[in-house]
Amino acid sequence: MARRISRKISNSTIHRLSIYYRALMGLEREGYDTISSKELAKREKLTPAQVRKDLSFFGSFGTRGLGYPVKELKQRIAEILGLNRLWNVAMVGVGNVGSALVSYKEFARQGFIIKLLFDNDQRKIGSNHKGIIISDIANMKSQLKENEITIVILTVPASAAQKVCDDIVEAGVKAILNFAPVSLKVPDDVNLLNENMAIELEHLSFSLTNRNMVMFD
Repeated sequence: MARRISRKISNSTIHRLSIYYRALMGLEREGYDTISSKELAKREKLTPAQVRKDLSFFGSFGTRGLGYPVKELKQRIAEILGLNRLWNVAMVGVGNVGSALVSYKEFARQGFIIKLLFDNDQRKIGSNHKGIIISDIANMKSQLKENEITIVILTVPASAAQKVCDDIVEAGVKAILNFAPVSLKVPDDVNLLNENMAIELEHLSFSLTNRNMVMFD
C-alpha cells in the first residue's frame, strides 16, 4: 500500500509521475529490468536531477549505481497515483466529446470504470451507448450516491456547467474532470481539474509563434 503523503506536491510533479508510469510500462514491454535516472530522463526530455527529485517526495527508490527496478518502480508509482484500485466514474453529457471519451478503452485499463451516463436530451435518454444506458440528468444526484461514484467527467455546454457541477457536489462527489469551456466554482474539499482543449491549442500556437522564447515550468 502506498504511504500517505503529508506534504503538498505540485501539479507538475504529479503530471510527471504519470509520464514516468507510461514510460515504465513501455520499458517493461521492451524487456528492461532496470533503468537509471539518466536514461529515464533522456527518454522524457527531462534532467536526471528532476527525475530523482520527483521520486524523492515519495520515498527511496532504486540502488545507487544499479538504477531503478522497472517493474517495482512502475508498481510503486501506480500505488501513488491510485491506479492499484478501481474507480467508479460517471459521465455527464453524451455529445461528441462525451461519446468519444466513453469509447476510450485506456480508461478501463487504468482502473477508471465508466458506470453511468447522463444527458438531458430525451432522444438519448434510455438508449444504449457502448453498453451503458443513458440516464436522465434529472435523476443524477440519487444515482451518483447509489452507485458510489467517486469521479465525474463533465462534458456539458458552458451555460449549464455550473448548475450541473453544483448538483454533482451536492451528491457528495469529490473529484470532477471538467471539459466545459468555463471556470467552475467548487468547495475547497472538491478536486476540480479543467481540461480545455482550446487553451492547449493556444499553448501550441504560442510555442510556434514565439520559437525563441524560453518557457519555464
